[in-house]
Amino acid sequence: MRGTDEASGSLFSYVDLGERVPAGHPLRKIRQIVNDALASLDAEFNALYTDFGRPSIAPERLIRASLLQILFSIRSERQLMEQMDYNLLFRWFVGLGIVDAVWVSTVFSKNRDRLLTTDMSRKVMAAILAHPSVKPLPSDEHFSVDGTLVKAWASMKSFQAKDSPPPDHDDDPGGLPPPTQEPPADTDQQTETQPMPDTPRQPRNAEVNFRGEKRLNATHASVTDPDARLYKKAPGAAAMLCFMGHTLMENRTGFVAQADLTHADGHGERKAALEMINRHSPGSTRRLTLGADKGYDSADFIAALRRVVVTPHVAQKAKHSAIDGRTTQHPSYALSQRHRNKIEEPFGWAKTVGGMAQTVHRGLDRVRAQFTMIMVACNLAMLPKLLAA
Repeated sequence: MRGTDEASGSLFSYVDLGERVPAGHPLRKIRQIVNDALASLDAEFNALYTDFGRPSIAPERLIRASLLQILFSIRSERQLMEQMDYNLLFRWFVGLGIVDAVWVSTVFSKNRDRLLTTDMSRKVMAAILAHPSVKPLPSDEHFSVDGTLVKAWASMKSFQAKDSPPPDHDDDPGGLPPPTQEPPADTDQQTETQPMPDTPRQPRNAEVNFRGEKRLNATHASVTDPDARLYKKAPGAAAMLCFMGHTLMENRTGFVAQADLTHADGHGERKAALEMINRHSPGSTRRLTLGADKGYDSADFIAALRRVVVTPHVAQKAKHSAIDGRTTQHPSYALSQRHRNKIEEPFGWAKTVGGMAQTVHRGLDRVRAQFTMIMVACNLAMLPKLLAA
């Protein structure tokens, strides 16, 4: 029998959003972990808000919505609010009822930027890793470290000399102004409409040739994002305005234990590695291992690791290596070298799913906070499969 294509038009509808989500959906386990972690940060949230004034968006909903935006690769806050308006799965995950109104995208962005600082993002990451269901999974002795370049939200044309005058207008097309037309001398004698003058169209951005011009971070800076640096990580690669993201990964499951983002320079990776290992295990007297590639094979870095009771499982350079046979003779060294390659997976996830191939934020602090939250979402994406094993 053929069904009828007629709307029911019922006056009342009782919808339980939780019943619409499949029992085996990965977001069910993720939401449970996130809710427990945010509940442990309740005192931290109370310290950020006053007891008077107009109520803002709940911090728990802000963080859940931000994680949802990363997990589903939603490119903008405006699109996130649009999908939350009609997507029952998104409403259930964030905590909105079926009749609750979604927020204005600009209001959501301002509230989120005030809440999700670098410090708060790191607390969210630590709370998730300290969850009773998650804590037994990662290793607390064997780690790996690496860095990646994050393209800044600034063009190469914005990289100008520091002593040059700033442009008059941000929307200046950069070309020659259109010629002005002289009004006709005798308008009374004009009997027909004059044709519109054919003026050449000016491009939005004028072409700029940088060939032969020496541009250095010491003498030049981006007028769009002054925190971005001109840098290339490999010889022969094209230099670009970027930041440098860093992660400290534990070797058993591949969880990101610490994340950081710094200016792009030749010493940023080693400096950030020491800060992350000290932040993760402050004052630890247990023997830890840290795997890394050849870029970390430096005498001062190796000596700094040994001072904090960390065995440097760093890949050896062909010449003048600071790693000797005392380290390479142990089987654990070869094991760390195999496991450290997994650190590229969070970087790849962040740049494809998390949208971190080129950041949409400006300023070191905002980009660092976003990079840390993307690594939090990367850890959450691995949880359903690991907990089901």
